[in-house]
Amino acid sequence: MTSNPGGTWPHAPGFYPGDRPKIVTSRFEYEDSYTLQRYLATDGYAGLRAALGRPASDIHDEVKNATVLGRGGAGFPAGNKWGLTPQGVWPRYLVVNGDESEPGTYKDRLLMERDPHQLIEGCLIACYAAGLSQCFLYIRGEMALAQERVANALNEAYAAGYVGKNILGSKFSVDIVLHWGAGAYVVGEETALIESLEGNRGMPRLKPPYFPAAIGLYGQPTIVNNVETLANLPWLLRNGAAAYTAIGTATSPGTRMVAVSGHVNRPGVYEIINGTTTFRDLLYGDDFCRGIRNGNELKAFVPGGGSAPWFTPDQLDLPFEASQVGPAGSMLGSGAIMVMDSTTDIPRAALTLTRFYAHESCGKCTPCREGGTWLERILSRVVDGKGTDADLDQLLEVGESICPGAFPHASNEKLGLTAVPFPYRMNTICFVGPSAYAPVHSALTLFRSEFEARVTKRTLIPVTAVGQ
Repeated sequence: MTSNPGGTWPHAPGFYPGDRPKIVTSRFEYEDSYTLQRYLATDGYAGLRAALGRPASDIHDEVKNATVLGRGGAGFPAGNKWGLTPQGVWPRYLVVNGDESEPGTYKDRLLMERDPHQLIEGCLIACYAAGLSQCFLYIRGEMALAQERVANALNEAYAAGYVGKNILGSKFSVDIVLHWGAGAYVVGEETALIESLEGNRGMPRLKPPYFPAAIGLYGQPTIVNNVETLANLPWLLRNGAAAYTAIGTATSPGTRMVAVSGHVNRPGVYEIINGTTTFRDLLYGDDFCRGIRNGNELKAFVPGGGSAPWFTPDQLDLPFEASQVGPAGSMLGSGAIMVMDSTTDIPRAALTLTRFYAHESCGKCTPCREGGTWLERILSRVVDGKGTDADLDQLLEVGESICPGAFPHASNEKLGLTAVPFPYRMNTICFVGPSAYAPVHSALTLFRSEFEARVTKRTLIPVTAVGQ
């Protein structure tokens, strides 16, 4: 193994522990993993060759049978999504969501930096299988190295005949357009990303009628897939659905990449077996994060990116399985875990996340635009020691206006910390508004005493007593 001695990507040994299968990170051990030469030397574009030798409908069925789940947050099966486009409507497009902007998430960035040809091959397979005429690859503006690596890989692929007209001597032709974003969190939402691609301000569209599969980019049927989702396709086409579903569980087959940050001994990105690996395995396993820093106790962890409701140590044994994490009250989301140990200032940690989401509101929805701002203002007052006990209930009231009934509400006694299954209701078009409330609610209900210790207890003077 030739891991990166310069440490330009997090903890290389974390990618290769034990004998677990490596579907999307198998080339990360090579320093030149991003080049066409290395890609071709390690079965690169073999999946595309295999796909082009079969009818497109067979490839679509293969992906459906493998139950390749979306890795961007929602976890919707990719093969099923491809089947939602209306028949006989042309042209239709593939949009690749490379705007990885969820706090704590950096797995897709590594895929684009370390193995861009794998992504390109996945795009080509998806276009062939779903009958898509053009691909738009949207990469977040701040990811300079990812943009450079993908651009160079595209040039190599075009020159070698893997992208363009009559690919590999077939009748299949497709172009891939690289587009750089400007760094807005909201364009991680698929319809806001489409707006940005069209040259408009990134704001989400109402669904219905703007379901991208029916009315997407330029008003045409559009499939929006995540980077890691598409990166699974080359391995799948080389090895088949049976090999893919032999890994993981029936409802969550294959592997997935997880980015771990915060108070662990070995943060980094790890490719884990989907559906069976538990949070305890990941945070404490010798092959993974090797426990909490400095021997401290675990206090809480965010299981699916900054917008996910928090979990506590008693939920460590939940597996990476949406059907179990959802009913427990959170989500696997973007594949990011943020770990907080016993030294964490919980109110300040909640403020850090809430401030991000309040700042990133596009302003289209009033509950998000106003509610997120007020959550940040009130929470800032509390953290600065200038709040009152009434502010704590006010935070919950403001959150209720953004996503009514989404979270348990009122006092701790009434709450009972009862989990509300995800996904929950919201008064906004997209998830940015509820994302601002999720850390507030989690922190305030799980660690209310830490907030109460920060507020000033004020006794109001009765009106009748004034002037006496």
